[in-house]
Amino acid sequence: MANNNPIGFFDSGVGGTSIWRESVALLPAESTIYLADSANAPYGEKSTSEIIQLSLKNTQKLIDFGCKMIVVPCNTATTNAISYLRENFDLPFIGIEPALKPAALSSKNKAIGILATKGTLSSALFAKTSSIYAGSINVIEVVGTGLVELIEAGKADSVQTRELLKLYLQPMLEANIDFLVLGCSHYPYLIEVLRSLLPSAVTIIDSGVAVARQIKAVLEKEGLFTATNSARHKLYSNANTAVLHKLTENIQVKKEVSFLDF
Repeated sequence: MANNNPIGFFDSGVGGTSIWRESVALLPAESTIYLADSANAPYGEKSTSEIIQLSLKNTQKLIDFGCKMIVVPCNTATTNAISYLRENFDLPFIGIEPALKPAALSSKNKAIGILATKGTLSSALFAKTSSIYAGSINVIEVVGTGLVELIEAGKADSVQTRELLKLYLQPMLEANIDFLVLGCSHYPYLIEVLRSLLPSAVTIIDSGVAVARQIKAVLEKEGLFTATNSARHKLYSNANTAVLHKLTENIQVKKEVSFLDF
């Protein structure tokens, strides 16, 4: 049974477009609505109760828009709020968390780096995943303070960003990591800079493609694939829309980017 309603996405800003673009590429027939909660970014420094309240607000707005599924491409919102959302709303939720498992299982040096927000690294879900898969691995956890704000300001490739990354990567390089896990949906926009700062032997892992595949799998399982071929995409920001425009301008689909007070 088909469902032509859009797939909803919400993130603590523009970062989740790194997941959104993978989903649009894999599922070109599906319409989407994306909420960039940039007015409240970053979520990573907020309390669990604040993150849950913001996630509830965003979820309700997407439900009001008629979304058939909600994707939470924000690591902090997933690790702190998705269980609560699943308990309180009767529709599928797709979350994201740092790809610790594949990095830990593949590391030859038994040393991996995780660059994430404070909210993700201090969450119970991350602690559980880490205890299961990284018990015998040296995991260098670094909070990327200030990076989300720079990306939200359109400064992903600035000198300031590069200097912060040099600082954050230093303990990882000293530990001889061979995998760097990106634990924030904003951070894939730093991959080009990161590659210029890291040895070529270090593999960078983000979760965009894996999340897109999970969205497809759940759509299939729940019988929610659209029956139309007229996909439309609406992307909203409750702050300055300029960066949202810039990060999605090369995605050749029917889309609207606009301001929305939510």
